[in-house]
Amino acid sequence: MAAFEELGIMPEIGEAVSELEWLLPTDVQAEAVPLILGGGDVLMAAETGSGKTGAFCMPILQIVWETLKRLQEGGSSGAAAPAPAADPGWRMSLRDRGDLLAVTPDGLRCQCREQRAWHGGRATRAPCRAGRWYYEATVTDEGLCRVGWSTRQASLELGTDRGGYGFGGTGKKSNNRQFDDYGEPFGKDDVIGCFLDLDGLQIRFSKNGKDLGPAFDVTKQAASEGLFPAVVLKNAEMAFNFGDAPFKHPPGDGYQAVSAVPEQDTVANAASAAPASKRVYAKNAPQAIVLEPSRELAEQTLRQIQLFKKHLKPPAVREALLIGGVPAREQREQVQGGVDIVVATPGRLEDFINNGDVRVDACRFLVLDEADGLLTQGHEKMIGRLHAAIPQVTPDGHRLQMVVCSATLHSFEVKRMADKLMHFPTWVDLKGEDAVPETVHHVLCMVDSRTDASWAALERRVQTDMVHAQDAVRAGSGSAETLSEAVKLLKAEYCLRAIDVHKMDRALIFCRTKLDCDNLERYLMQRGGGPRRADNPYSCVCLHSDRSVAERKDNLERFKRQQVRFLICTDVAARGLDITGLPFMINVTLPDEKTNYVHRIGRVGRADRMGLAVSLVSAVPEKVWYHGCPSRGKSCMDTRLTERGGCCIWYDEPRLLADIEDHLGVTIPQIGTDLRVPVNEFDGRVVYGERRQAAGSGYQDHVQQMASSVRELASLETQAQTLFIRRHLHRLAA
Repeated sequence: MAAFEELGIMPEIGEAVSELEWLLPTDVQAEAVPLILGGGDVLMAAETGSGKTGAFCMPILQIVWETLKRLQEGGSSGAAAPAPAADPGWRMSLRDRGDLLAVTPDGLRCQCREQRAWHGGRATRAPCRAGRWYYEATVTDEGLCRVGWSTRQASLELGTDRGGYGFGGTGKKSNNRQFDDYGEPFGKDDVIGCFLDLDGLQIRFSKNGKDLGPAFDVTKQAASEGLFPAVVLKNAEMAFNFGDAPFKHPPGDGYQAVSAVPEQDTVANAASAAPASKRVYAKNAPQAIVLEPSRELAEQTLRQIQLFKKHLKPPAVREALLIGGVPAREQREQVQGGVDIVVATPGRLEDFINNGDVRVDACRFLVLDEADGLLTQGHEKMIGRLHAAIPQVTPDGHRLQMVVCSATLHSFEVKRMADKLMHFPTWVDLKGEDAVPETVHHVLCMVDSRTDASWAALERRVQTDMVHAQDAVRAGSGSAETLSEAVKLLKAEYCLRAIDVHKMDRALIFCRTKLDCDNLERYLMQRGGGPRRADNPYSCVCLHSDRSVAERKDNLERFKRQQVRFLICTDVAARGLDITGLPFMINVTLPDEKTNYVHRIGRVGRADRMGLAVSLVSAVPEKVWYHGCPSRGKSCMDTRLTERGGCCIWYDEPRLLADIEDHLGVTIPQIGTDLRVPVNEFDGRVVYGERRQAAGSGYQDHVQQMASSVRELASLETQAQTLFIRRHLHRLAA
């Protein structure tokens, strides 16, 4: 418990954590918890099972409870928000800015990662009467930028109307869309000095201390309205110094820092003031929204929150689960009764928001768990709409925090989304580029229906996906359709062979489609003596979205309790499930996304236990379903290719294998069709699923086995010491 308290976690949550027998924080928890408690946006990259759910649930639960406590002490949750605190000083405004301009909490750095449009912002105050004033802006990242002064009524795109006066990185000054050569271009690490002479009604700039001369004359009206420090960026970043820190290039000539302007001679930026009369939280306005790609993962996250809040004192933190497959009426009643944390799947959450059942105006935390899974499912636009609907500042003055976590953050889509939505996120990357865990031995077996004719005997025993139901499939024809159907039959048999050869008593089996899962489940149960046989050696259950919520939950629990041996699932259904310590995993078909290969095999050999992952790879093209029709395959039998308007494609697993190997930078070992793994490719003395022993311990005759290695090390040590002595003597002689 003390270890978690050192991260800033309150004792009540720490007590609940200790009851879960979490003695020490995991690496991702140690890194992420303080960052979230500190108010920052966080990107987490860590394997499923590494504790990343706890890493965001604990600090978010704590902050939500602390907020409720403050509200309780200051009045009911429907009370008016307290008056905003006094303006802390000169800074860039958190409110008077473009949609995609990020501003750090201290207001001294701005960033825009949009590459196609400009986004700008202004400072919180401006000088308006007399004097000569100065501030510095430093380019901290490559991109396009323009900096200068602006009236409050001017466009945020500095320099495009009469009220904006800017100097850009291309070496041009601009006002009212008139761009003229001025000074010289500037870029990363250059320091731009911005001068405003209210006595002489003139604006000028400097670059790295070099005065570039007069740039603009300003009117008395503009000066009296107040000229605010301003910036506009396109895929760039700038840092600002208004005088609270020493200038890199002190201005001289009577100019002073704008932070020294007397209070009575400034104009406050009205857009920067927080609303003082807005109600803080409605009952159906949660403080935190956690978005999950699957119902099972949402339920799992909710259980974590419920466990962590066990010892919290009043006020009670109320959580709600919004997922499909459950009557919406029950969920609606729960939300209307009051909710502080919502855990949801995208479709159901958007329905509730659109219907007004859930309000987002008080949301302080937006969590995207398994972010790459959410994007793969096509929810990018929904996430964008949700983010746009949430105010960037809560009614009580806190900035929206985003937490994005996944087993990998190195996909282009995740990076693009983070650049677009997040506010200077900190990366907690404990995984780096995708790699196979050291505790996993992964191999592949090529399934070649051109050389293995045993498939003909399987036609009556194995049910396939019916892609070739209308094709003339017959042994000896050698047609692409025949070879494709043969691969489907052989893969079912090879899967069974892998189970038998390695005496698998517990494994996760991945299939490409829900129909493939159903067919394999049927085959395994039949080969084991039927579903009524209590001791069926191939007992299995399915996990995919066509099964009811109750059945999916029951199947998962049966597998976790080891009442069945095998869990057959699709990538989407299995994403994020916390099933630890599995000894075996079988890929019946390679995933079409190379990162999903790492997701799959990373589920075995975890927690320092060895695991074996076997992939069955078709050596010939396989025709498979690829439904783009409205029914999404539920009532479709159109076996034409997609380019002809149908719902099938040719699946090229050798190409996918090459992509995976290139992505990982390894060559995956290949085994024969007997599915045996040679001992010299893997330490056969270690049983899959058991903890690894220290090298050389517990083995019979281990001294003799290590003798040659010890002799070699001794010889190398002797050579190293001899070389050192010779070089030392040579120096003395010299």
